[in-house]
Amino acid sequence: MKTYKPTSKSRRAMTTLPYRELLSGDAPHKPLLKKSSSKGGRNNFGRITVRHQGGGQKKRFRAVDFKYDKKNIPAKIETVEYDPFRSAFIGLALYRDGERRYVVLPKEMKVGSTFVVGEEVPMTIGNRMPLGKIPVGTFVYNIELQPGSGASLVRSAGNFAEVVAHDAGYAQIKLPSTEIRKISDLCYACIGAVGNEEYNLVVIGKAGRSRWLGIRPTVRGTAMNPVDHPHGGGEGKQGRGSRRAKTMWGKPSGKGQKTRTPKKYSNVFIVSRRKVGKRKKG
Repeated sequence: MKTYKPTSKSRRAMTTLPYRELLSGDAPHKPLLKKSSSKGGRNNFGRITVRHQGGGQKKRFRAVDFKYDKKNIPAKIETVEYDPFRSAFIGLALYRDGERRYVVLPKEMKVGSTFVVGEEVPMTIGNRMPLGKIPVGTFVYNIELQPGSGASLVRSAGNFAEVVAHDAGYAQIKLPSTEIRKISDLCYACIGAVGNEEYNLVVIGKAGRSRWLGIRPTVRGTAMNPVDHPHGGGEGKQGRGSRRAKTMWGKPSGKGQKTRTPKKYSNVFIVSRRKVGKRKKG
């Protein structure tokens, strides 16, 4: 981590990643860049559906490949780059047929590293294969939920899942949340763990830096009026006045309360529920 001299109160605790050491310093690949307009958490009716979003530095979207549909064609990493829309680093992969695509990079892959996607490929970091071919105890990332749908699980910085069992056409995967879930053996996953594992150690340091990132302030419910939040009101500093913590819409929140939909479609695939407050470290 990069630290700074305490020239101000906000600089004292602020930390950043040493990007010059971690990245290759190359400019983004223009054919894979897209315009991106900030929505500020609003939907097509202009109503805020995701709170605490807005402002921030302008960003250009990098089209990252999560489908990995180029099978049995070796690819070489040309650059290691920063992506403003995700915590993990991305790399520009040059396939042997000449096509270039952005991919999420694991810890060990650098400029010049190679990988390949296929059913019969070596068990090396960065290679991608069906879960049915991956032995128990292997760390994986970029996991599909449906065959051919593209990676949707374990994509953020420093994350990895573990293959813990194979049974009746399904692989049992222990996710970063400690949940153990059954996923079809036909679904693909990459070998290894997502890079940039020190991302969670970054100290933003000041409110202004949050605003640069597009994060707006969060107001406590107890500081609101009763009309605005179930925890609001009262003279001075008051308790919330109810046994359970609630969201501003009256739904249970925090304190280990269950918020999952009781009859969710994926319940049949969950072998072991996640353990709240006991997430795997390291």
